[in-house]
Amino acid sequence: MVSDRRLIHPAGGWALARLLTVLVFLLLAVFHEALLRWAGERLVLSEAPRPADAIVVLAGDFFGQRLLKGCELVRQGYASQVLVSGPKVFYGHHENELAIPWAVRHGCPAAALVGVPHLATSTRTEAEYFRDYLAQRGIRSYLLVTSDFHTRRAARVFRQVIPAIPVTVIAAPFPEYQAERWWRDRQSAKTFFFEWVKTVADYAGL
Repeated sequence: MVSDRRLIHPAGGWALARLLTVLVFLLLAVFHEALLRWAGERLVLSEAPRPADAIVVLAGDFFGQRLLKGCELVRQGYASQVLVSGPKVFYGHHENELAIPWAVRHGCPAAALVGVPHLATSTRTEAEYFRDYLAQRGIRSYLLVTSDFHTRRAARVFRQVIPAIPVTVIAAPFPEYQAERWWRDRQSAKTFFFEWVKTVADYAGL
């Protein structure tokens, strides 16, 4: 029985594979900086602020930029209180116990700062804690402030965990992350790598 199918000669197959490989490398050579910049900027999600019942400042920024951003939003009239997330991480102290006095020394209004101590160890468990906290206090909308590199993942997690309460995500600058040139700076590269690992792990449910 004669088959109508034409067999590709092995040499032809290898030639095609080599050609495709060369094309891929040429594309990477031409567009690699654009692709790297896209990957760095993809981590960042910053939405326009809007009036809300409260501002939630996530823990983990030891430069204080998240908290200063929260205080800036209060001064601009978007909310009257800043909920300062505080896992227990420093020599028996919750982070908010150290962060709030520091913020006051840097001009934040003390009356607007509310410490929220907890034992969460990840963005997801932090969101789970705030789900109950916000509901118990009748908060119907909130601004979520975190470092710029952390915004997209935090937005996804909080919207999954707390779907009933509208959230607007606000990016605070992080000195050790330059999204548009992260591959040229060692600290930015480390931040980029770890955040993408955490992002992939969250999508995988790990």
